Amino acid sequence: MASISANDLKTKGVAAIEAMLEQQPEAVISVRGKDRFVVMELAQYHYLRECELEAALAETRADLTAGRAVSESADAHLARLEKQA
Repeated sequence: MASISANDLKTKGVAAIEAMLEQQPEAVISVRGKDRFVVMELAQYHYLRECELEAALAETRADLTAGRAVSESADAHLARLEKQA
């Protein structure tokens, strides 16, 4: 994955990010030769966030199906956590 240097970002500004995003969905920004940040359009971020939430929901459903869940009151839950600590 190609990256934008912090220097390019400093001199070219948002135009450097826009040019990179025309070629790929994310732009990596490197600082002193090391990749440090990822920039993307907001729509791409929302898409990735939705994928993350869908994965968490699928994992939760699998836990429920496999019986790896506990149904209890808030007080019972806190008491159980205190015993584990």
